[in-house]
Amino acid sequence: MAKPKKTPRPKAITPKGFRDYFGVEVSERKAMLDQIAEVYHLYGFEALETSAVETVEALGKFLPDVDRPNEGVFAWQEDADLEKPGDWMALRYDMTAPLARVAAQYRNDLPSPYRRFAMGPVWRNEKPGPGRFRQFYQCDADTVGAPSVAADAEICSMLADTLEKVGIPRGDYIIRVNNRKVLDGVLEAAGLPDTDEFASVRGIVLRTIDKHDKFGDTGVMALLTDGRKDDSGDFTEGAGLERAQVELILGFVNGRQDDNAGTIARLEALVEGSQTGVTGVDELRQIADLLAGQGYGADRIVIDPSVVRGLGYYTGPVYEAELTFQIEDEKGRVRDFGSVAGGGRYDDLVKRFTGQEVPATGVSIGVDRLLAALRAKGRMNDAPAGPVVVTVMDKARMGDYMQMVSELRDAGIRAEVYLGNPKNFGNQLKYADKRMSPVAIIQGGDEQERGVIQIKDLILGAKLAENATLEEWKERPSQYEVPRDDMIAKVREIIEMYS
Repeated sequence: MAKPKKTPRPKAITPKGFRDYFGVEVSERKAMLDQIAEVYHLYGFEALETSAVETVEALGKFLPDVDRPNEGVFAWQEDADLEKPGDWMALRYDMTAPLARVAAQYRNDLPSPYRRFAMGPVWRNEKPGPGRFRQFYQCDADTVGAPSVAADAEICSMLADTLEKVGIPRGDYIIRVNNRKVLDGVLEAAGLPDTDEFASVRGIVLRTIDKHDKFGDTGVMALLTDGRKDDSGDFTEGAGLERAQVELILGFVNGRQDDNAGTIARLEALVEGSQTGVTGVDELRQIADLLAGQGYGADRIVIDPSVVRGLGYYTGPVYEAELTFQIEDEKGRVRDFGSVAGGGRYDDLVKRFTGQEVPATGVSIGVDRLLAALRAKGRMNDAPAGPVVVTVMDKARMGDYMQMVSELRDAGIRAEVYLGNPKNFGNQLKYADKRMSPVAIIQGGDEQERGVIQIKDLILGAKLAENATLEEWKERPSQYEVPRDDMIAKVREIIEMYS
């Protein structure tokens, strides 16, 4: 009789395109999100937490391919094997589509305008790459139901305040503002009106402009006319426009002047004859005036025609926060850090559900990118201290050690008892080191009889072990014997030395 096959053990690996986050990373992210939430609360925004799962119908046109709803998202169909299968469901692709559903579903209960912020993971079923994961955090703030561009100006000022709150100083960031209506006016002037006939080529133009900082004028000209060959020899077919058309578009993209007033004047000249374009320029002027009146000058927020957000549902002002300092990439090359947030006005989004136009505008912060920026600026280098570890010298006295921990916690000091095998005391100290503990507390039978404890300063001990001379070691002991009643005071004194 054949032996039954053993069930193979599962592989202990993270799924492709996903990653795990451990203590310090989670703590850093939470601390940053708490700071962001403070700013949003200050501006009057309320928290919203939606389901991680939406119907594919609700996510709608914002999927990469609406004809194949399982492309680009993690999707499944309920009761797919039954004669009458259920709805297609998907993990949310972003935070904006769920907001549109909420705004429509609860429109009779929510205040109007409705101001909300949301923080959490989103999922995209796309090919992963270096620094590109299938699950990542987003942090969004939106105003639904406000037609005035004052709402757009407020999002921009709030974004500036947020960056400064988390530790990005003025001079290290710039918020760039544009308006899709101005671009539509320029495309009209270039002979590409917003009609079905020109929908495809307009899409190519938008995607190409969005890459202007990567390809420059020459690359954009090639991509929009005859085509472009990259460094590897691969050829990309061009859009087939005339050079005069592309020159007008490039005149728009390169239209930023020394100040906002000069940029607006140049854009005004480019869109002459297009009512859509004129309206867009007027909106930019209003935004610039509102921000200047609050003290947000061009050192922080600028009108910049080169900003073209990639998503097609933006209908008016668009904005992008760019960090202006340089970093070294994984290959040691110096490069600009780049964008960490973006957004804009999307007045047609809720209309999908209600049939009525509902104005909306908002911004999304790339949480992981902003955290990476803070680390690059040295804002996250100090790892948070772990808990005080009370070592176990005698398993029969676990009650005494638990009492010490309880006293430390009552005093607001993070603490734990070592719960592993206490037989090898050295392993207990190794554990404390792995936990990045500032202090270990030791009390054997002798110390108990004398009413004292040993307190080991693990931070100083590590420093002395690295580079101290014998004389320095003797002069600066890293272990103290103190009365049991003085435990809290001595532990607090040591911790405060390093805080």
